[in-house]
Amino acid sequence: MTKKEARDFYLKKRQALSDAELEELNFRIQKNVLYSDYFASAETIHIYLSIERVHEPDTWRFLSERKRFVTPRINEYHTLDHFYYEGFHQLKKNQFGILEPVEGVAATADELDLVLVPLAAYDVEGNRVGYGKGFYDRFLKDCRPDCIKAGLSFFEPAEKFSDVEEHDVPLDICFTPERVYKF
Repeated sequence: MTKKEARDFYLKKRQALSDAELEELNFRIQKNVLYSDYFASAETIHIYLSIERVHEPDTWRFLSERKRFVTPRINEYHTLDHFYYEGFHQLKKNQFGILEPVEGVAATADELDLVLVPLAAYDVEGNRVGYGKGFYDRFLKDCRPDCIKAGLSFFEPAEKFSDVEEHDVPLDICFTPERVYKF
């Protein structure tokens, strides 16, 4: 399966989930994240702000935990800037309809212990498919080697992608409703 085929297949599969299914799957993923040693030991967590309309796993529910959270903002160079999350007041929708911080205290990649990475799909080796812009692959290369790169997915992994490229940064783990995959 190619990355494009996986993106198309899993995005359609995700969109087909009912509200009740989404609520149940999100609850189970949240439980797996919150009860994990990865989350417990992380002091500073980079978190994408999930988009409800595309049925991404809900990350908003983590923001009430007693952790330092960092959220991304796309800059004019098509890379990500990072800011400590202070509250909803600092967020505004960007050109893609994604909420991101417009102000705040800047953070750097080397401060992060855990990154929750958005994805459309992932494979049995931890390779992820995002939304095709490469923002996270560029960002993840700057993280410390011991920073855990974690996906969130409603589904089990796909078979190995046939077109993984050298610049693709794989996940270390992926939280699903059923279990935590380690790569």
